[in-house]
Amino acid sequence: MNLWRRLSGRNRTLALTGAGVLVAGGLVTLPVTAAQAATQCSVTYTTSDWPGGFTGTVTIRNIGDALSSWNLGFTFPNSSQRVVNGWSARWSQSGQNVTAQNESYNGSLASGASTTIGFNGSWSGSNPKPTQFTLNGTVCNGGTPSTSTPPTSTPPTSTPPTSTPPTSTPPTTTPPPGQRVDNPYAGVKGYVNPEWKAKAESVSGGSRVSNNPTAVWLDRIAAINGTPNSSSNGAMGVRDHLDAALAQGAGYIQFVIYNLPGRDCSALASNGELGPDELPRYKAEYIDPIAAIQGDSKYRNLRIVNIIEIDSLPNLVTNTSGNAGGTVMCDTVKANGAYVNGVGYALAKLGAIGNVYNYIDAAHHGWIGWDSNFGPVADQLKAAAVASGSTVANVQGFIVNTANYSALKEPYVKITDTVNGQTVRQSKWADWNQYLDELSFAQAFRQKLVSIGFDSNIGMLIDTSRNGWGGSARPTGPGPSTSVDAYVDGGRVDRRLHTGNWCNQAGAGLGERPRANPETGIDAYVWVKPPGESDGSSKEIPNTEGKGFDRMCDPTYTGNARNGNNMSGALPDAPISGAWFPAQFQQLMQNAYPPLS
Repeated sequence: MNLWRRLSGRNRTLALTGAGVLVAGGLVTLPVTAAQAATQCSVTYTTSDWPGGFTGTVTIRNIGDALSSWNLGFTFPNSSQRVVNGWSARWSQSGQNVTAQNESYNGSLASGASTTIGFNGSWSGSNPKPTQFTLNGTVCNGGTPSTSTPPTSTPPTSTPPTSTPPTSTPPTTTPPPGQRVDNPYAGVKGYVNPEWKAKAESVSGGSRVSNNPTAVWLDRIAAINGTPNSSSNGAMGVRDHLDAALAQGAGYIQFVIYNLPGRDCSALASNGELGPDELPRYKAEYIDPIAAIQGDSKYRNLRIVNIIEIDSLPNLVTNTSGNAGGTVMCDTVKANGAYVNGVGYALAKLGAIGNVYNYIDAAHHGWIGWDSNFGPVADQLKAAAVASGSTVANVQGFIVNTANYSALKEPYVKITDTVNGQTVRQSKWADWNQYLDELSFAQAFRQKLVSIGFDSNIGMLIDTSRNGWGGSARPTGPGPSTSVDAYVDGGRVDRRLHTGNWCNQAGAGLGERPRANPETGIDAYVWVKPPGESDGSSKEIPNTEGKGFDRMCDPTYTGNARNGNNMSGALPDAPISGAWFPAQFQQLMQNAYPPLS
């Protein structure tokens, strides 16, 4: 059975005289003559190589007069080097000479602004770097380009045309980046988002949990710089949160990378701002500036955890044509490669930063626990991990149950139990699923991922922000043995009406508090979905934040085939996705398990 689910949740002027050379961030900028004064520039060129192929990343920085268009040129030293395909520019090659002309959305480069473009290439024998670059015919960069393999220098600041330029300039020297550890959560304290903390403490009793680390959701381009007038984001941007983490002395900080083209293809509550064909915008205006900020050397000793694109890759298996509830949008993003290439690009770009840890969303047991989904979803995750120049080395692990409600453990019902000769798998609740809880699923899925080529040291994260299911309704033992359904329904701690119910679930409670290394193969229990932030509105609420209305968030909805035609189980009077929902937060504290003191 294919069961659907949904989640939920800066100008620098350069003066050069004589034969002086400025060294900045490890780059060499050549002097220019008076005749060339209108165009001055620096270029960084890095590659991530594999046998016979590579991904090239080129950042152009305009340090001369403002440009309305640009044309970059360079020459490959080796006649075997070829550009296979590229993005964020119109690429062409004649012999060993390569040109990249701006796209319509990134042609304007103010003085001090940068733009990043890229391509996939092929080579044989060797893959040396070009030694000279021109911009609009003027030589702009010389010396030794950046080293090969995933770059260890701080990525330069990239400013898309619609973004606010960074306030800081690149450092004059590049300190060594942070060294990755096996588990970024181990031995250090997590960042407490002050914006979420204030919301939590606005509810009576919230101070009991307000110092727990939660993730920062980047669900649109504007969130990179902060959205002070938004109901579902805060005024703090990526750099603000990173600076606050340093001030707190935090060892790790968590971001949710969540803005794929055609996002949330099987639901409506969190549809995103980008259309299914806007992969170039996703790369240039979303991923590139995030990477530029996270790569700032001042953050090199902070472990930056990125949760990569919730609600994406599993949909390509379970919610396309041929599946119950398949959608046109899911068909579209599967056919055009938006999800696979978007995730691959994010992994490659962010994974090139030495202190960044990428965890890909891997759904939950009530979505892909069936044999028909389990293996195909693992294969889909692998396909994305090696797309757009990425490799499995850019993946530190996977996360399950993000923003969902599936119980961590079912103490009174086991998938191997039988009642009157019927296996628990035959119950309406399990519906032939191989798993009943998230821990057993996460551990088994990790083994599957390792078996298909992911590193044996990958770790799993489990989002426990809303899966405690405590309170007076929590069972204390197995259900009656009169039937397999009575046994399961009477003994399961997950009190939802159906495992496909995902929106603002009534009766839910806070789960295990965030901590590292809780079980074998599990890097951490985490609160990636900040408790108290809505999954979606109970009724349609017009807004400018790209948030739609999904009937599964309506408490009067009687369901559909994907949730067994059960009631939605949603709380009433909920705001749009990501907005603060104090009634839900109060319920989560009341039903917390382990209980709050």
